[in-house]
Order: sequence, then structure tokens, then C-alpha cells
Amino acid sequence: MAVCDQGYLCEVCGQEVDDLVDSDLYLRYVLGEVEPDLLHKVAERHLRCNPSRAQFIVAEGFEPVAVEGPFDKAELDPEFVSAEETRVTRGYLRLCELMGQEGVSLLDYPLPEVRERWRAAAQGEAPR
Repeated sequence: MAVCDQGYLCEVCGQEVDDLVDSDLYLRYVLGEVEPDLLHKVAERHLRCNPSRAQFIVAEGFEPVAVEGPFDKAELDPEFVSAEETRVTRGYLRLCELMGQEGVSLLDYPLPEVRERWRAAAQGEAPR
């Protein structure tokens, strides 16, 4: 297979990231942590190859990820953990939703509040 025919390779394990729902890069994009113009420049990982983020996904069908040490969510502030579980799980569920759709613009992938924030910033509006 030619390099141009390959998908994104995981910077941790070196294997191809086959599906959108396995992509840490696209999860970060959907959450607004990666700007659209940087998407092709940022390193990719499988969600499970980034356990410090994956541990916050609490969704049916997603096997929980455990982290040992100081970044284990059990060691973090409970309010932070709750907010992060809500945020990251919403992003993951958005990826799941996108898997079943065709013709969705890449600019429409992020969560609604992220799209609104980017739109406001592009128009020079103050953040809400």
C-alpha cells in the first residue's frame, strides 16, 4: 500500500487508526482542542493508546480504561472528573454519531458549542 493510501498512524503503537471512533485526534477535534487548519499536522493516537483521556469515556459499548498512578481519575478532584466524563463522553458519542452519517462536512464534526465558539472568533466576537 502506498503511504498516501494509509490512514493516520498511531504515534504510540504505530498501527493504523482504522475508525473515527478509535481516533484520539478526531475526539480532540470534536471537543475543540484541535483547530480545523491544524488537523492534518497533529499526531494521531488510538483512544486506548491515550488512556489518560480514554478513562473519561463512560459510554455503553466502550470498555472502561484504567490508568495507574497520579493521572488515575480516582486520584483527581471528583468535580473535575464528573465534568470531564460528561465532556469527553459527549465528544465520543459525537464520533459514534458521525460514523453512521455520510456527507457531513469536516467543519460540522465538532460539538455545537465548539462550532459556535469558532464562528464567533472568526467574526471577532467576544466569547460567550
